[in-house]
This record gives sequence, structure tokens and C-alpha cells, in this order.
Amino acid sequence: MKLVRHGQAGQERPGILDAQGHVRDLSAHVPDIAGSTLLPATLDRLRALDPDSLPLAEAGRIGACVGGVGKFICIGLNYSDHAAETGSPIPKEPILFNKWISAITGPNDDVEIPRLSSKTDWEVELGVVIGAPGRYITPEDALAHVAGYCVVNDVSEREWQMERGGTWDKGKGCDTFGPIGPWLVTADEVPDPQALHLWLEVDGTRMQDGTTQTMIFDVRTLVSYCSQFMSLQSGDIISTGTPPGVGLGKTPPVFLRAGQTMRLGIDGLGEQRQRVVDAS
Repeated sequence: MKLVRHGQAGQERPGILDAQGHVRDLSAHVPDIAGSTLLPATLDRLRALDPDSLPLAEAGRIGACVGGVGKFICIGLNYSDHAAETGSPIPKEPILFNKWISAITGPNDDVEIPRLSSKTDWEVELGVVIGAPGRYITPEDALAHVAGYCVVNDVSEREWQMERGGTWDKGKGCDTFGPIGPWLVTADEVPDPQALHLWLEVDGTRMQDGTTQTMIFDVRTLVSYCSQFMSLQSGDIISTGTPPGVGLGKTPPVFLRAGQTMRLGIDGLGEQRQRVVDAS
């Protein structure tokens, strides 16, 4: 299934894509694409519905594909070629940091360059959405805890991330720095999360072009690893790192400017498109 949230910001309603790519409204069946909706039993109940029997949603904005997110966990330097372009060593263990949930936006909403920012950058990533909660999960059981996958743009302010002291978090969680979606594609439609092509363009120029096959730590490992330090709960998101081609890695570095457009996607998981604007 491809689950979606549609409507104005803060008023999103749950939906599902039909075979023609139209959004059908799920409001009569679940309150949101969030929390208990992502449990295996509820997903099985939605899977049994005939999408053509559901009302068509009104055309309009597509929201973040998961609501009520509790934790937005990110993995740093998880592609060896991306680590190389930033001049960083290959991590011996996954690098964990957080994006604040206030960063989450819809896949096609504007991305704001924060006030006083000079190094705002892009990062296309595979997002893993937790379904069945758990902790101390083994790698063998990890994928059973995954409700589905989505596209994430891990927008980053590099000066604040790397030059201002402390953790990476201050450069990662600014408002609008976490577009997710357009869809939550359930795990049964992604038989191998390590065989996905992902890419990103700025103003039509291809900047990133990679595959999840080259991750240092695969999805099973990341879900298990994160669960050793925290309970993973339904609707939590793990953003799994980015392939090479970020602005920081260019010679000389290139960063986003107001007026530009980012377009990014992952095969089978849909595309995002964001206009870059200055924060008001």
C-alpha cells in the first residue's frame, strides 16, 4: 500500500493511493496515518479494503506521510563515498543524531533558509517508519518492526552542524528541514530496502545519484542498533543517511539559495519537489 496524508497543514486526513494514483480518503477507517494505524494488524485491515470503494480526496496539498511522529532519528555518514567526500573516516558504529519533529513538513512544501544561514545543504535519504514497537530488537527480527519506507530530505545547515560546537543537532532540526513523503510505502511493497535507487536535483542539475546497496550499516542493523539505546515506537522515523553529491562535498562547496528548486526521489517511493525561500 501507499499511504498518504492530504489537506492543509495541521488538518491532514488519512488516505491511500488507488491503482490509478488517485488519493482515496481513509477517514472512515482510521483517524490518521500515525500511531496505532501503523501496527501490523491495522495495516492488514487497511490492505483488505478495496480502494475504489473509498471516496476520492479533494485535489490539493500532500502532507507529511506520517503524523504524530515521536522521534526523528538520523544516521550520519552511512555511505562510504559520502564520508569520503566530507573528509570523514568510515564510522565504526552508526552515528546517531536527531531532527526535531518541528522540522517535519510535506514533501512539496517550501524549504526555508534560516536567518543568518550561509551553508544550507541538501541530502536525499531513505526513511524507515516503525510499525510494531520494541526495544533490544535483534537484527534478525528488525524488519518485522518496520511499517514502511518513505523519501526524506535531510536538509542541513553545515556551519551550524560542524563549526558552532556541540552536537550536529543544531544544524539539522531547523523548521522545514525535514520534508517526508509523499507516501508511506508499506514494507510488503519493498522486498529489499538495500536495492533502492535514490537521487536529488537542484534546478534540474543532478547532484546525488546513489543506491542503498552502498550503505555501511543496512536497515536491519540500524533498527536493531537504535533499539539498544531507546524504545522504538509506532511512527518513529529513522533516516538512514545520504549518498555522495551534497553541496558540502563540491569543490568549491555549493549551498542553497532562495529561488532554487530541489527535486528528489527514491524508486518506488515517489518524488518530492521543494522551492527554497528565505525564512521570514
